[in-house]
Formats: sequence, structure tokens, C-alpha cells
Amino acid sequence: MLKKLDEFKQGETGLIKTVEGEGRLRRRLFDMGVTPGAVVTLRKKAPLGDPIEITIRNYELSLRKAEAALVTLEVAE
Repeated sequence: MLKKLDEFKQGETGLIKTVEGEGRLRRRLFDMGVTPGAVVTLRKKAPLGDPIEITIRNYELSLRKAEAALVTLEVAE
């Protein structure tokens, strides 16, 4: 099942399928390791959902909700 990263619940894990966006924002996500094929686990969400903290490539990364909405993952079951 495909799902956007901003829709994940705490503890959910998935495999990145696509990263949308253009220009500097897309490049920034790629530079931080948010690339197709990477495994992501949602660690925490702020009370209002922004920002979120994920574990990717053995490190913790905080993303804004708008950035997370650009990442589509296949949910691990």
C-alpha cells in the first residue's frame, strides 16, 4: 500500500518509492538521504503534526509536514 510520509503514524516503517518536488527542495531532500529505496521509520510527530522526526539511513532527521508530503512510500506490513 502506498502512503505519503506525512500520513504515517508513529512507529510505522516504509520504503521510499518516489520523491516529488522541484529544484532546490528536491535537491535538499536528496542531499539529506531521502532517496528512492531508503527505509524510513516515523519516530515522533509534534502535537500539531509539524515537524516530524524520522529514522533514515541510521540517523534521525526532522522534516516539515510540507516536505514529508512530497515523499511516497510503500508501507511495510
